[in-house]
Amino acid sequence: MTKSVLRYLSHPQVQINPDVEITEWSLNDVGRARIDALAAVAQDRLDGTVAVFSSPERKACDAAEPIAAALDLSVQIAPDSYENDRSSTGYLPSAEFEKTADIFFGKPEESVRGWERAVDAQTRILRSVKGVLRDAPAGDVLIVGHGAVGTLLFCAIKGYPITRTYDQGPGGGGNLLMFDRETLEINSEWQSLESHFLL
Repeated sequence: MTKSVLRYLSHPQVQINPDVEITEWSLNDVGRARIDALAAVAQDRLDGTVAVFSSPERKACDAAEPIAAALDLSVQIAPDSYENDRSSTGYLPSAEFEKTADIFFGKPEESVRGWERAVDAQTRILRSVKGVLRDAPAGDVLIVGHGAVGTLLFCAIKGYPITRTYDQGPGGGGNLLMFDRETLEINSEWQSLESHFLL
């Protein structure tokens, strides 16, 4: 009997706009093109997927909706699956953001510049994913979310200390983690959607 899988996909590239709330950023043209390419093969490569869930943030929903539509499914919102809360600072220029993110992962029990603590974000995303899997029908599940909390999820399930070592890395997102649905055993580290679905 084939084991069911959980796929966790981080949204791809976004349209950065300092004048818009981060949670309302949409995908940019590159991000949309990558998702459209995945949606075009979804019926083949995501056969067996019974449910598509998304973070409530717009960029994740933008990525989830074309995939779900290709599978004749509706997007369901995964409660509390949003990215680490950075509303205290809002938009930060790239270099400043990366420096702050390093501290976020490096000092997980501290609030960095008012950001949600990494330990709290990790507890939240793990609870959210377990809730999704408890409520979803039998079969494969896709969750579209975010890179930082995806990395925190990876560390939690592996039993690793919180560290940015296992972050999805550069490239603007659009990366995949795969888990055994029943045991949450991790079947892969981050890999690009192209390397998994399109090669």
